[in-house]
Amino acid sequence: MKILKSAVIAFSLAAAMGSFSTAAVAEAGRTTYKPLDAINMVLERIATAETAINNGAEDAEVASLIKKAADISEEINANDKVARENSKVRSHLKAAIASAKAANLQESKEHLAKAKAGVEGLKKLL
Repeated sequence: MKILKSAVIAFSLAAAMGSFSTAAVAEAGRTTYKPLDAINMVLERIATAETAINNGAEDAEVASLIKKAADISEEINANDKVARENSKVRSHLKAAIASAKAANLQESKEHLAKAKAGVEGLKKLL
């Protein structure tokens, strides 16, 4: 009886684990974009952040806008060359966020310009 009880528990546990794919569940809530669409979205977000800096927006607001661009840049996924260049873009975006939080909007604008040039370069690698 003890062996039967252990076998039933093991079988029910195996059936529960194998009844659904964890990879499918993990991917269910994620929105994916085509690389070119994601690149265009990042360029739009960078332009919005630059406009906010030029219009004299608050530091936290500018940092929030740049963070949105950085979040979208994570979605750019085409090949290894694009990934390497995208990591450089993301480093400039992170530096721009840090500069904006430190109330140094001029330096943040410079990093945004470098990031924008890098994102434009990503289009050529596709």
